[in-house]
Formats: sequence, structure tokens, C-alpha cells
Amino acid sequence: MKKTFRNLGLLLVCTAVAFLIILHLSNKTAISKDGTKIVYSVFGKGEPTLVFVHGWCGSRAVWYKQVPYFDKKYKVVVLDLAGHGASGRQRKEYTQEAYGEDVAAVVNAVGAKKVILIGHSMSGTIILEANRLLKDKVIGLIAVDTLENFEYVATPEDRVKYIDPLKEDFVKNSGPFMRDMFNKNADPKLVELVVKNVSRSNPEIAINTMEHYFDTPVIPLLADVHVPLWCLCSDLWTNYPEINSKHLKSYNLRIMPGVGHFLMVESPDEFNRQLDDIINRINRNADSLSN
Repeated sequence: MKKTFRNLGLLLVCTAVAFLIILHLSNKTAISKDGTKIVYSVFGKGEPTLVFVHGWCGSRAVWYKQVPYFDKKYKVVVLDLAGHGASGRQRKEYTQEAYGEDVAAVVNAVGAKKVILIGHSMSGTIILEANRLLKDKVIGLIAVDTLENFEYVATPEDRVKYIDPLKEDFVKNSGPFMRDMFNKNADPKLVELVVKNVSRSNPEIAINTMEHYFDTPVIPLLADVHVPLWCLCSDLWTNYPEINSKHLKSYNLRIMPGVGHFLMVESPDEFNRQLDDIINRINRNADSLSN
């Protein structure tokens, strides 16, 4: 078993490094509303355009298992949000609204007219913000392991539990925080790779981002959602479909059991199959409305 994990870890690192090189060679730049440079890459052709948005302390590289699968049928766009990856870092406040502007700037730079926004973790609310800005260009929203409960509002206790330790020692305390996002069967090489990448993040940007994330309620953003919203989630957290369905008729939930928060890299083949099916359903819905 240890040898299997070691081989998987080596393959993971080699594949990820190769993809990072491809991303670097394919860099394009859009300018967000506040003037921040947003770096992105485009692969493939076809409609709709799939726009993948990473989560907290991540980068477009997290989608390295999705790009070669989906770019055979669609135009695929991956981007680094401000303060992440190769994008600019001069922003003073890393709000969810500003991140939504980043996504909108990239979609407009690409010239996409028919878009599905796919956001992981904190980017569940970011794609809701971008949807508000992009309006009729968006035909579907896919939230990856996020938006479990639309009514959730961070409490003062949540801030003490999650943010205060990061302020005390970001490198030390971000490790346990990230390890809790995997289940016990996760590849330890993958877990430590994610932990290492997060520990290298800019602490000020990471903490500021989380503070604003906790300050962003979901329900007000749902007023502008007039397309299907799918949540593709792990079973690591509890989902509340009975609550969410009360607030959004177009809400749909699909669970991938046995994986953690990073399901797109923990079980990429199954994730891609599930995501592909959801995209097909969104496409059929869009086609039926246009006929």
C-alpha cells in the first residue's frame, strides 16, 4: 500500500509540473475592474465555454485533470484570481465581489457568449457574484463542494476557530486546517502537496480573503440566478437540500461519496464523468429554452 501511494504521488507531481509548464506557456491577461492583472489560459474550442475558478489559496493548476478531458469538446478557461498564482497582488481588499469582477473580466476578454461557471470551495459565492455581472452570458452554475447551506452565516465563534489561528501562525496552523478537508482514505502525498501549496500563500491575502468570504451571505446573490445551479459535493460535509431548495427552484445536488474537499484531484475520473453529465444537462436546458 505504501508503494502504491508513493507511485501515485510521483505521478501526481509529474503531471502537475507538466501542466504548470503548459499554463506558463499559455498565459493570457485580462484586467479586472480595479486594474488588477488577471492571468488565465484558454484550451480547446466549442460551446459552451467552461470557466473553472479555483478556491482559497489555490490556482488554476488545480484543474490539471479537468482541462485535457473537457477541452476536447468545449472551450476551457482556467484563471488565477487576484492575489493567487500569477495574477496581480496590489488589491487592498480581497472581497468576493472583487473576485467576481476577476471572473467577469476574463469571460469578457475571451469573448465568450455562452458560459458555464464552475467554482470550487469559496468560489461558489464568487461564481454567484460573476453571474450577477455577466447576466445572460451564463447558462449554468456548478459549485464544487460548496454552498452546502444557503442560510449559513459565519458566527463570531467560526472566526475565532478558523481565522484567529491563521493570524497567529499561518504556516503552522494552515496545515491542520487543510488536512481536515480530506477523509482518512486520501492519498497522503496529495494531502501534503495541498498543505505545502497553501503554506506558501501570502498570509495577508489569504486571511483577508477568508474574512471577506465569511462576510458574504449567499441568499442575496440568489436573486440574480435564473439558470440551473448544481452543487457537486463530497460527503465530507453535511448538505441541506431541503433548505437550499426553498431559496432556489433551479438548485440541484449531486454527491460523490468517499472523497474529500478536493474531489476533482482525489477522484478525477469519476469527478469528470459527473461534471460532464451535469454540463450536458445544463446544455439541454439551455437548448430547450432557446427553441
